[in-house]
Amino acid sequence: MAKTAAARTEKKQAEYGSDVVVDLMKAFDIEYAAFNPGATFRGIHDSIVNYGGNYKPEVIFCCHEEISVALAHGYAKAKGKPMVAIVHNIVGLQHASMAIFNAWCDRAPVIVLGGTGPMNTKRRRPRIDWIHTALVQGNQVRDYVKWDDQPYSLASVPESFIRGYRIATTEPMAPVYINYDADIQEDAVRESIEIPDVSRFAPPASMQANPEALRRAAELLVGARSPLIVADLLGRHPKSVAALIELAELLAVPVIDKGNRFNFPTTHPLDVTGAAQELLQRADVILALDVLDLYGSLTRVSKRTRACEYVTQPSVKIIHISMNDMLVRSWAADVQVLQPVDVPISADTSVALPELTRMCRERIGADSGRKSAIAARFDEMKKRHEAMRAKWGEEARTHGQRKEISTAFLAHEVGEVIKKEDWVLVNGTSNGWARKLWNFTEPGQFLGTSGGAGVGYGMSASIGAALAHLDSGKLCVDIQADGDLLMTSSALWTAAHHKIPLLIVMHNNQSFYNSEEHGIEVAEFRHRPVANAGIGTHVDQPAVHFAKMAECFGVHGEGPVRDPSQLRPALERALKIVKEKKLPALVDVVAEAR
Repeated sequence: MAKTAAARTEKKQAEYGSDVVVDLMKAFDIEYAAFNPGATFRGIHDSIVNYGGNYKPEVIFCCHEEISVALAHGYAKAKGKPMVAIVHNIVGLQHASMAIFNAWCDRAPVIVLGGTGPMNTKRRRPRIDWIHTALVQGNQVRDYVKWDDQPYSLASVPESFIRGYRIATTEPMAPVYINYDADIQEDAVRESIEIPDVSRFAPPASMQANPEALRRAAELLVGARSPLIVADLLGRHPKSVAALIELAELLAVPVIDKGNRFNFPTTHPLDVTGAAQELLQRADVILALDVLDLYGSLTRVSKRTRACEYVTQPSVKIIHISMNDMLVRSWAADVQVLQPVDVPISADTSVALPELTRMCRERIGADSGRKSAIAARFDEMKKRHEAMRAKWGEEARTHGQRKEISTAFLAHEVGEVIKKEDWVLVNGTSNGWARKLWNFTEPGQFLGTSGGAGVGYGMSASIGAALAHLDSGKLCVDIQADGDLLMTSSALWTAAHHKIPLLIVMHNNQSFYNSEEHGIEVAEFRHRPVANAGIGTHVDQPAVHFAKMAECFGVHGEGPVRDPSQLRPALERALKIVKEKKLPALVDVVAEAR
């Protein structure tokens, strides 16, 4: 994907408005622009490939706008900075809206650009320009972007773009949408447009916590008999992981990783994610860190009745450090239940945690009794951790004797095949078994479980993450859900076209199993035939042949693999393609739903 030296270094004078947009992307060192081509941003398209030399940004050709935005979503999580997705007026934005909402829910900074118009009705082509123009186009996504704009003139384009980038990358991060009139893009530049030094418009420094609130939090944590930490989006800043480890070790506080990012090593003796319910019941003080759904983290819910009940004791003291309250919309209820908190702290955890740790260390001082209690708690949690990991490993290995491939064995075999590689799990968990069995040790080694609110995210986001890691030497692995891929299957073509190395392991349960599971619960509750839950949820008759699907898009395909003994050889062959040929490869594994 490398470009010529001339394309990298040649400095041109902007001739058209869209050239200015490309100059702004170059000023922010934006590497890629993903899009499905559309006429309303034809000016920007031309400027990227001709004026900009198709280098920073480089075009990533997608076959659907949902793929474009999800790809940028995955890239942002892996790289820690935005790339651009461009969408075609009203219709492209409608296609993209699901992926934009996913990025909003996942707090991912995506720069979405669009085209419209011409707004000057005298310059519109009959019919098509009229039905592709809105007043104002940003209304369509305004409730789930952090900011949107439609610059009035070319002179206002630089400030608009710079502001949009700054807003997207200021905590809490989220997508933004900027829309350009076709006239602004396509008219000639009549006056020189200056691109300022963008370093002077950087996001503000991270927000520190209130000192009194931190002191209260330190007092509660040091004085607790059974403290517990729950972490969720903390790992979006890699340095926060080390800060969490330091605090956890100082006080021997067990950690539950909610998994929306990599927050805590699976190998650490204080990782007790698998024993969440029991430790929540025991906890007298809970420190929540960037938890999106705090109420859901403290309760259990009946799938049949939707009734919730607290797992925690009524007397438990809760501390929550987050910036959730800084990004609230009334349109979507992603704010979750309003959970009572004893010490609410608005701050960036990457700067608040080191200061909280310092205060806790100062409070412990030379208190030998407290240090002894901390050491005893550490030993207890270490034994619990080691016992859980040993049990999970043994369970997964014994599943190799079954006739069918289980989710545990799927995760086990993938882990064994890649364990000597410098890997990143960019999507999927094989129903949580990857985290139970694999050694997650480095920040960024896992990009999170959800990706947002709906299906269609996984494949595209995995390609974006692999794009972010291109030429890094890292092996990107996607444990891909079958129903999710069916939503955006043409993403495979983008991976093949741009030669993006990615190991895709299909978790093919031949069902939209989340819905099937709900159907089973409802049928059992109503005393109706459970067998009918598969109607309208099973993907069979005919079953999808994902290996052939991959091959028709130009991706190496293996499978379907049904026999546990054949799984590892198939994975090894695919891994060889990814490593040696630097290409994507897919293994279709027909596995149990659970």
